[in-house]
Amino acid sequence: MSSVSPTKHPRALRAVLALLALSALFPGAFATLAPDAFYRSFPLGGGGWVAPLGPPSAHFTSDVGAFYLAFAFLFAWAAWRPVAALVVPLCLAWGGFSTLHALWHTFHLEPFSAADAAAQMVSLVLVLIGPALALVFSRERPPRWAQPPADSQAA
Repeated sequence: MSSVSPTKHPRALRAVLALLALSALFPGAFATLAPDAFYRSFPLGGGGWVAPLGPPSAHFTSDVGAFYLAFAFLFAWAAWRPVAALVVPLCLAWGGFSTLHALWHTFHLEPFSAADAAAQMVSLVLVLIGPALALVFSRERPPRWAQPPADSQAA
C-alpha cells in the first residue's frame, strides 16, 4: 500500500502545496531572521504594512515568523507526501487562520493608501484560494472496483 493518497490531480495538488509552502516561507523567514526590518518594510521594502498598525515588538514579530515557518515546513512535507490525513487538517487550519487574518485586516485598513489597502486584501484573498484548491485536488479517486466498466458507459 502506498503512503501517498490516490488523488484525481496529484501534480496539481503537489504544485498548490508547494506554492503554499513558499507563500509561508517568505514572510516566515523574513519575520524570524529580521523582525525589525520585517516590521518596517514588509512586504516589499517600501513603507510597510506592519508598522502603521502598532508599536514594534521583535519578540512578537519573530514568533509570528516562526508560526509561518512551521506552516511552510508542513506544506512542504505535504507536497512531498500528499496524504489526506495531513493535507486536509493542514489546509483547514491554514484556511481558518487565513480567514481570521483577512477579517482582521479588513477592519484595520485606515492607515493605508487605497492602493496598499487593495493590495493587502488581494494578497490575503489569494492566500485563501490555495488551501481550498488543495482540498479539491486532494479528493481521492474512487477505487477501481467502484468505477463503472468502460464498456458500460453510454456513448
